[in-house]
Amino acid sequence: MNLFKNINVCYVYVRNWEAAKKFYSELLGWPEAYSSDEVGWVEWGLPDQAHLAINRWDQDGEMPKGGTPKVVLTTADAFKTTEALRAKGIRCDDVIDIPGVVTYGGFYDPEGNRIEFASSND
Repeated sequence: MNLFKNINVCYVYVRNWEAAKKFYSELLGWPEAYSSDEVGWVEWGLPDQAHLAINRWDQDGEMPKGGTPKVVLTTADAFKTTEALRAKGIRCDDVIDIPGVVTYGGFYDPEGNRIEFASSND
């Protein structure tokens, strides 16, 4: 059984929210697939394809280094995926549910790199 269907979204952290939204909208010219100022998340891309997104960094201190987009895999059920990964001895974060938006979690490769996965709440 495959736990993941595809790459869902790659994202980068940003501090200057309004400038970043404008930059990526103008740079990409892609349709906005989802946007929430409240959540601090905007995605651009076509339906059923991988999206590029920005995630507002509201925390004190430095943003994660490198600027490399984070990979998010699509899964049918984030809770069941976490259970299956943990059963294989893979380190996972607890699942986070944003009602009406998304349910997501993350796991770590042997080097400590975090890979996320998400399931839709619609």
